[in-house]
Amino acid sequence: MMTANASTSRTPALAPTEKPGKFSRMDFKRWQQKMFFYLTTSCLQKFIKEDVPDLPDETLENENFLVIEAWKHSDFLCRNYILSGLEDNLYNVYSSVETSKELWNALERKYKTEDAGMKKFVAAKFLDYKMVDSKSFITQVQELQVIIHDLLTEGLVINEAFQVAAIIEKLPPLWKDFKNYLKHKRKEIKQSH
Repeated sequence: MMTANASTSRTPALAPTEKPGKFSRMDFKRWQQKMFFYLTTSCLQKFIKEDVPDLPDETLENENFLVIEAWKHSDFLCRNYILSGLEDNLYNVYSSVETSKELWNALERKYKTEDAGMKKFVAAKFLDYKMVDSKSFITQVQELQVIIHDLLTEGLVINEAFQVAAIIEKLPPLWKDFKNYLKHKRKEIKQSH
């Protein structure tokens, strides 16, 4: 029978969190943080930094076997959680990597350096974005909000006047009259200040 003291002295295990979405070559830092948190809730995060344990020579053979097999099992789980967090074509590229640590490091080498070029990519995405008449206006506004959020996340601050002017220019073609109205309205507002 367990006493009250025994039950309170144990550290509660973290409940696994929702598995992060698939990494698709966009925003590696965000995906990596979510995956690390997921691995942490599964108590597997140490395997992204650890190699197979190197036990002292005096370790009994059967103990050595059990420790190595337990490590391999947990590393297998960790590696496959990471792999299952990659979109299919990335899964195919990285599925041959043997350990969680090697996989984590390979992804970091490849995509952390690509994140450095992310500012240029996000800026270009914002500048190139054009709304269309064939798609829901609300959906397009939400897409634009995500792009602006990504700009801010990358440290690219856009002053409000530029944001407003850019968004007006991105309105769909059928909104031409409204675009002109907003442009003239902005001029009136500026002149009244």
